[in-house]
Amino acid sequence: MCHTGDDQDDNASAEEGAVDDAALFSALLEDSAEDLYEHAPCGYLSTLLDGKIAKVNTTLLDWLGYRRGDLVSRKQFSDLLTVGGRLYHETHFAPLLRMQGEIRGIALELKAADGRQLPVLVTSTVKTGSDGEPLLIRTTLFDARDRRAYEEELLRARKESERERERLQQLNTTLQATLLPPALADVPGLDVAAHYHIASVDEVGGDFYDLFPLAGGTWGMFLGDVCGKGAAAAAVTSLARYTLRAAAVYDPDPAAVLGNLNTVLNHEYNGTDPRFCTVVFGLLTPEGDRGGFRITLASGGHPPALLIRADGTAAYIPTPGGQLIGVLPDAHISTTTLRLDPGDTLVLHTDGLTEAHTANVGDRYGDEALLDFARELAPTTAAHAITAIRDLLDTLGTGVDDDTAVLAVSVPHTDPEEERQ
Repeated sequence: MCHTGDDQDDNASAEEGAVDDAALFSALLEDSAEDLYEHAPCGYLSTLLDGKIAKVNTTLLDWLGYRRGDLVSRKQFSDLLTVGGRLYHETHFAPLLRMQGEIRGIALELKAADGRQLPVLVTSTVKTGSDGEPLLIRTTLFDARDRRAYEEELLRARKESERERERLQQLNTTLQATLLPPALADVPGLDVAAHYHIASVDEVGGDFYDLFPLAGGTWGMFLGDVCGKGAAAAAVTSLARYTLRAAAVYDPDPAAVLGNLNTVLNHEYNGTDPRFCTVVFGLLTPEGDRGGFRITLASGGHPPALLIRADGTAAYIPTPGGQLIGVLPDAHISTTTLRLDPGDTLVLHTDGLTEAHTANVGDRYGDEALLDFARELAPTTAAHAITAIRDLLDTLGTGVDDDTAVLAVSVPHTDPEEERQ
């Protein structure tokens, strides 16, 4: 079947449509250049080299509320700026434009006819003639009101976030203080000192210590480290502190004290979120006429105590086999007994110190470094040892990424002449 006539009609219609499109496109091209300049989504103006406005588009006039005759040949670009903007234009914008021939994205504020301030982003270029000499300055201005509103909202949110962080830090500091004794007990015949190094004010740490009196002239002391940080760790820390004090009053035997704490933690945190800690507990008994103290230490997975002797030696007090407190129903508790004679100092610490990063990437401070440090201190006192360790922690700086608690006790020399030496 033949459709030649229909095909010819279709082709003629297509050709007519193409002609109409071409005519419309041509008309748009003829009109678009001037219309695009006048009604562009940004402001345009051209100025002479002295800054006098030579040409301005309708968009910018509408933004500012001026008539064309108010600006062209009557005002300079700097007259449209606020006082601060004029100062910046004279001292920075104009000199840079002269040197570089172009300057982009400068945030300024225009002053509208009614006094309103319009934030804009300004880009200017210098047009040159065929001889390379500058002829005029072309400037494009983008309405920055939405951007300014966004920046102000972002700044407001940032300030609110900073205030919230300060409130949280204050809360953490207050909570941390409640987990430590306000002051260490005054033990006759014993010098005592302690320090708590906070690695980050944004989180509550889980380190704790205490020294308190028991019956029969004995004294209890402990130092520990709860796994984790934050509110959950703080809850375990509080429970551990009060359990240790209560258990020591009931039965001061160090192994029994840690056994009671193990039972409590294992009972309270035996579900999907188990909590545990390392602890060293010491029972201090004065030796009467002999001077000094007998100390029985029990350790539940805690780093060994450091004994610094009056003779200038230093060594760790081994408590092998002690298991973490709160993990198993019947944790093995390791104990040892030692004498603390005049001039001797015993230092308990958490692992935040020995696990601190050093200047060498990947290296930890370590147990051997701490032992060497103690040997250099020996002989020492509780106060001097704590001061030296504080300075050491400060030296390690941000390498100390975990809280560190240190508790030291020492027996002072009884001979004034020897003490002066």
